[in-house]
Amino acid sequence: MTSRNTGGTDHQSFDALGLPGFQFIQDGIEYGSRTHHTNVDTYERLVMDDLKQMAVVVASFVYNTAQLDQKIPRKELPKAKTASGVGR
Repeated sequence: MTSRNTGGTDHQSFDALGLPGFQFIQDGIEYGSRTHHTNVDTYERLVMDDLKQMAVVVASFVYNTAQLDQKIPRKELPKAKTASGVGR
């Protein structure tokens, strides 16, 4: 996990509302290939061992997070802009 902005992921919409959003950084082995997110990026290309490992990581994260005594810290919401475009 990283606190830096990794950009372009589904967690950003949660962050924008002040809710904890998470992205698990993956190995870039085939992520940048010419076929990623194309019509030839099909089920047959999945790496089962990677999927199994990620299922364990996510399940462990969700379980342990649910056991916390306190909420996960939230990012500060952006300041609301006034009619002049300046934050309050």
